[in-house]
Amino acid sequence: MRPPSVLVQEFWNLPNMLTLGRILLIPIFVWFTYDATPLYSLLAAVVFTVAAITDVIDGYLARRWNLVTVVGKFMDPLADKLIVMAAMVMMVRLGRLAAWVVIVLLAREFIVSGLRTIAAGEGIVIAAGQEGKWKTSIQLCGIIALCVHYVHPLDLIWWKFYVDYNRVGQVLMYISMVLSLWSAGVYFKAFLSMLARRSTPA
Repeated sequence: MRPPSVLVQEFWNLPNMLTLGRILLIPIFVWFTYDATPLYSLLAAVVFTVAAITDVIDGYLARRWNLVTVVGKFMDPLADKLIVMAAMVMMVRLGRLAAWVVIVLLAREFIVSGLRTIAAGEGIVIAAGQEGKWKTSIQLCGIIALCVHYVHPLDLIWWKFYVDYNRVGQVLMYISMVLSLWSAGVYFKAFLSMLARRSTPA
């Protein structure tokens, strides 16, 4: 009997299982957002929040336990992009987010991913900037707010007011779009700068 391949052995660890679980949450999320009743919208927000939390946990565990694998490097960004893309597409379907915003955000992701592939082929490693991390955090919060969508009361001990979560989500998504374009520009600038330094004779 053939022994399991290295990739198969790498697959069966907790961080990769959490990543796989995040992918398996996508059809559940889509199902909750399909009818988009107030209850289902809230449940969709919970599912997306769980997915976002597991993204942080699996990355932390992989680094802490030295379980960074080839499979994990492939699956983790794939899972992130799949659930975010599914969420944005469903928000457009429900009329909660303008289609052009999603087009800009997805186009940015494809362009930067392509540039990273080219950079890797040239042996160039460009670390993610702080603006990219801000973009991701604000975008995730925006999607969660869009999932909730409806106006809900927020009852503090001394103050009660109503929050239009769809409006909050839209504002956050616009901010994340600006940060997305900014971070893409920073990435392109860094890439071109490194190419220029490599082409300059010592």
